[in-house]
Amino acid sequence: MSQVLRAHAEQQYAEELAILAQIDTRPRPPSWKLSPWAVSTYLLGGKLENGAEITPKYIGSRRVIEIAVATLATDRGLLLLGVPGTAKSWVSEHLSAAISGDSTMLIQGTAGTSEESIRYGWNYARLLAEGPSTEAMVASPLMRAMQDGKIARLEELTRIPSDVQDTLITILSEKTLPVPELNTEVQAVRGFNIIATANDRDRGVNDLSSALKRRFNTVVLPLPATIDEEVEIVRQRVASLGRALELPAEPPAVEEIRRIVTIFRELRSGVTSDSKSKLKSTSGTLSTAEAISVVNQGLALAAHFGDGQMRAGDVASGLLGAVVKDPVQDRVAWLEYLETVVKERDGWKDLYRACREIS
Repeated sequence: MSQVLRAHAEQQYAEELAILAQIDTRPRPPSWKLSPWAVSTYLLGGKLENGAEITPKYIGSRRVIEIAVATLATDRGLLLLGVPGTAKSWVSEHLSAAISGDSTMLIQGTAGTSEESIRYGWNYARLLAEGPSTEAMVASPLMRAMQDGKIARLEELTRIPSDVQDTLITILSEKTLPVPELNTEVQAVRGFNIIATANDRDRGVNDLSSALKRRFNTVVLPLPATIDEEVEIVRQRVASLGRALELPAEPPAVEEIRRIVTIFRELRSGVTSDSKSKLKSTSGTLSTAEAISVVNQGLALAAHFGDGQMRAGDVASGLLGAVVKDPVQDRVAWLEYLETVVKERDGWKDLYRACREIS
């Protein structure tokens, strides 16, 4: 077994990608490893004509994924927008893996991301010794994607300062990266495109300019529509992470996952699942990704300090950490939720007692 803690998507799902490439006879855009149909099938899963099973990587609207894939076959970049925890980075990674066979052309956007991180930098020792040259230039992941005809990934685009963001305008419109120091340019090879992600909660921090917005097609990734959909996402990801982490615990019961997801959905929406009672919302996002973390933490506690079966007591500490981000406001909302909803719900007494013990 590999010693790598988290393999890239193209490594982890290499077998499925190879099967799809083998049966895929549909037209492929230049430099794509798979056709748009096969890329969508890889993301959404399904049974192939030869009987092979492709596991779903994204559970949600088929049309959303089809629009995202179709965008990447055009000359416009793809902007995945959504609240935290809606699988933007996950979808971005798997799209890159299926289209380019390489999801590693990644730039993480932060307030400190510089123009050099997006364009190119310099090996300053060599620059001082020899002067500007191609050998002294250090290509960014974006520049390498342009040269190799691959997908570049840009995470958290709206966290990058606006003047740095605008570096992308020429790249997206002219498919060219000027290098004035060498009086030359890098022209993108066919197959190049950009997938950027942005967080709904960051609106107003570093909004994109109108010029840059026009060069992206924005696809909004919604929160899971139903509780069954969200429970299935959590179950699948927990199973996958459990194998990678080799946790010596039994897989969690679906009903235990359903209780966690119910709590997240009710506090997120500010109303109970039967719509009879309004609730105080908490400041956290309570995303599906956080629900996955709560289950994984519960499994780790059960595996190393319990009998290997995740119980209410193993889940309670993770729930408290996920829900109470603000020690005053969130704590009030959480205690009120425990007393008015969890305590009164049939079959939830064990969870109520476990949560009260540590609250």
